[in-house]
Amino acid sequence: MKIHLDKIASCTRNAQLGREVEITDRVEPGMGNVVVVRALREKTVYDKIELVSGRMAKVSKDDVIAGVLGRRQALRGFVGEIPEKLAVGDRVHILNIGGVIGVVVSGNLDLGQPLLCEVVGSVVQDGEIASIARDRPTPPDELPDVPLILVEGTCMNSGKTAAAATLIQKLTQRGYRLNGAKLTGVACQRDLLDMEDHGAKRTLSFLDAGLPSTVGVDDIGAVSRWILAELASDRPDAIVVELGDGIIGSYGVDKILQDEQIRLRTKAHVMCANDLVAAWGAVEVMRSWGLEIDVMAGPATDNEVGQGYTVRELRVPAANARVDPHRLTDLVEGLVW
Repeated sequence: MKIHLDKIASCTRNAQLGREVEITDRVEPGMGNVVVVRALREKTVYDKIELVSGRMAKVSKDDVIAGVLGRRQALRGFVGEIPEKLAVGDRVHILNIGGVIGVVVSGNLDLGQPLLCEVVGSVVQDGEIASIARDRPTPPDELPDVPLILVEGTCMNSGKTAAAATLIQKLTQRGYRLNGAKLTGVACQRDLLDMEDHGAKRTLSFLDAGLPSTVGVDDIGAVSRWILAELASDRPDAIVVELGDGIIGSYGVDKILQDEQIRLRTKAHVMCANDLVAAWGAVEVMRSWGLEIDVMAGPATDNEVGQGYTVRELRVPAANARVDPHRLTDLVEGLVW
């Protein structure tokens, strides 16, 4: 049976869907499988999804939407899982703006109720259930000698994307050629597009490796090495890497930070912290992994109170991407080149 799609979520990008797709009532609940759902209601908050074009579109009741099965474990968002069994007519939720689909097991008051949908079927391509999964080449044992600038955070919404975009913009203005990566999180294109808008020549994320999210991905270090090797192939001056979510969490940031090859190529750790307790904790956690924070950024450094504490008590340079982007850039430039 063929069906017309009203909206094609950005997380389906690898499947390259058209407006009209063939579907089957055989639904396999596997990570990365492409499913079609029908929205059962409308929302007034968190009511949009990102399309494959990168545009944001409001979801209306009865919209037929293509998305991808995946997991989310967001501290300030929805927590959702892929059910063990799934059939046409079952109720599911859209977990994030990228259109990842699962069943919410824990909500967030600020986002309202999750968008409730019913399963219409699985997308079929070449006689098989469509999936965004890709065969990933074996990651290199040794990463190319291209400097990495890692932008980490104490949790989601701590200023990582702003810091990464600012660094790309200011370093590009100074004549450097940069690529960008997002290695952890839940799939959407917004952050990569922001990097490109600020001057990144190429960008890749875990979605390009066929993952709807990095929750529970045991080999995320190897996946990340493959992505970084791809971005290093055209020999940029550096790669700015955003690690979505926090250094403590379910998305695998800790595994990436402890990957030997990634540690070897990292020239700067920029930590975004929400407050002073988070800043203190980030220093302690990173040191427990044998790592030092090179620059503290994020809301904890919005004014002199936080900046003074960070420098005086934590002995870490502080630079806020919004307040003093040139100082942030100066500090990172001095570390990398």
